[in-house]
Amino acid sequence: MRIGAHVDSDNPLAGAIARGGDAVQFFLTDPQGFAAPKPRADAEELRSSPVDVYVHAPYLVNVATPNNRIRIPSRKLLMQHAKAAAALGAKGLIVHGGHVGKGESLEVGFENWRKAFAYAVEQGGFPLPVLIENTAGGDNACARRFDALAGLWAALEDYEVGFVLDTCHAHAGGEELLGVVDRVKAITGRIDLVHLNDSKDPFDSGRDRHTNIGDGEIDPELLVAVVRAAGAPVIVETPGGEEGQAADIAYLREHAAR
Repeated sequence: MRIGAHVDSDNPLAGAIARGGDAVQFFLTDPQGFAAPKPRADAEELRSSPVDVYVHAPYLVNVATPNNRIRIPSRKLLMQHAKAAAALGAKGLIVHGGHVGKGESLEVGFENWRKAFAYAVEQGGFPLPVLIENTAGGDNACARRFDALAGLWAALEDYEVGFVLDTCHAHAGGEELLGVVDRVKAITGRIDLVHLNDSKDPFDSGRDRHTNIGDGEIDPELLVAVVRAAGAPVIVETPGGEEGQAADIAYLREHAAR
């Protein structure tokens, strides 16, 4: 089982090793900005490392929105990050499902996602798997409720699309974790990565606040069951730095492997 953590981008391989991980996730740029990624000095080290690398796109990327001032830069930035991540040998590029404005139809968001993939094809295609992640909040989100997720996947049926299941997001978004893997796979056919996070907030709160395993509102046995059922690599995005994330990784290695 490949398990790792989201770490700072300065020295991600050292961060993974310090936590006892054999996978790592990081941002290439400020997650709250639209800057294009730059070549990394450690690119060859990342490509040749036995540690599995995942890159998370900036939070501001929203290819679903009808707002062209955000949508057009977002789809360009998504392609830029995909190319940069592929240059590092990354296994996938994670991106949030995005949202439309209040009162706007989700169908518009689904169609804009389709256009984003069509745009990518025009540019030669994404050079690595793009993994869409479920999100925690917003009634206008394309990947919070699983009925919306089904609409998104239907719109992208002509393209190869991966999926990231975030346990905190599902819990906060109002989707029960019991049986969640089967429900997701019935829609997407796959789970490429699990973001394994406990939640500080109650079920269906809409609040995206991660905490360490056993410190939040989710039964640790449910989290372990998700990992076992998904059969996918795991990234913890929990607080506590090296110590907190190492403890979460060790917990999963001990309990999920049984």
